[in-house]
Parts: sequence; C-alpha cells; structure tokens
Amino acid sequence: MTDRVEELLDKWRTELPEALVASSELGKRVMVLSGLLGEATRATVTRFDLTGADFDVLAALRRSGKPYRLKANELSRSLLLSTGGTSNVVNRLVGRGLVEREPDQTDGRSTYVRLTPRGRSLAEEVVIANSKAHDEVLAGIPAELLERATAALRELFEHLPR
Repeated sequence: MTDRVEELLDKWRTELPEALVASSELGKRVMVLSGLLGEATRATVTRFDLTGADFDVLAALRRSGKPYRLKANELSRSLLLSTGGTSNVVNRLVGRGLVEREPDQTDGRSTYVRLTPRGRSLAEEVVIANSKAHDEVLAGIPAELLERATAALRELFEHLPR
C-alpha cells in the first residue's frame, strides 16, 4: 500500500537519490504524524479561544503542580520562548484573568506567573480536550501497535543528543 510518504520517497529516489539517507523515511513519517497532531491541537485550542502559545503557558503552569506557578524565566525556558515572547503571552492571559503575576518574596528582581482558579479550570479542560483530540487522530491504530511504536520511539530517544 502506497501512502503519501512513500510517494514522496519514490520521487526522491528518481530525482535525487543521494538526498535519501537511512533516517529519511523515519523523519518524514514523524513529521507527518507531528503535523496531524499539531493540527488537532490547533483546532482544539481555537475552540477555547486560545493560541498555541497560550495553551503552552497554561499547560506548563498546570503540570508544574501546586501552587501552579513558575518563575517567569523558568516558564520561558520550559517553552523555548524568548522572555519578551513569554511576556506578551502572559500579558494576554493576565488580561483574560487566567494567570497573574506575583512577586518573588525571596528575590525582588523576579516574579512568578501563577494560574488563577479560572485559569486552572480552563487549563485542565483544554489539556483533556487536546488529549482526546490526539487520541482521535490515532484511533484507527490497534493498541498493540501503538505500544510497540511508543516503545521503539522511547528506545530511539535514548540515542538522541540531549
């Protein structure tokens, strides 16, 4: 059975076979899967009137555990965003009453970003909805195959650079 990755690889085999390396097929398949999951996430967060960056901030704060707060610089690092980019997202979320800034009592130069109760509730709702959306993308895959693929990727990750 030919799929779109196989079609793409066939074209490269004809046009520029030296562009294909041992990891080409894996890379393309991971990119397609990532795209499908990304589309599901974008559709989900849009339903909640959030951007992808808004969702990332809410999710990072929720998974940080009680009291659902992180220092602003920790939040930026965990999201791989610039401090300015993170600040813009946080400002938007503050304006919506989903997060608040609070001073760090031990370091006057630093602030925490904390979920409000409303932000925590929304974060939980959208994270659960996103998990379900991802599950729908993968719904046609037998559970055993998903487990094997996950185990194979876990093993592969052991060999990636940190």
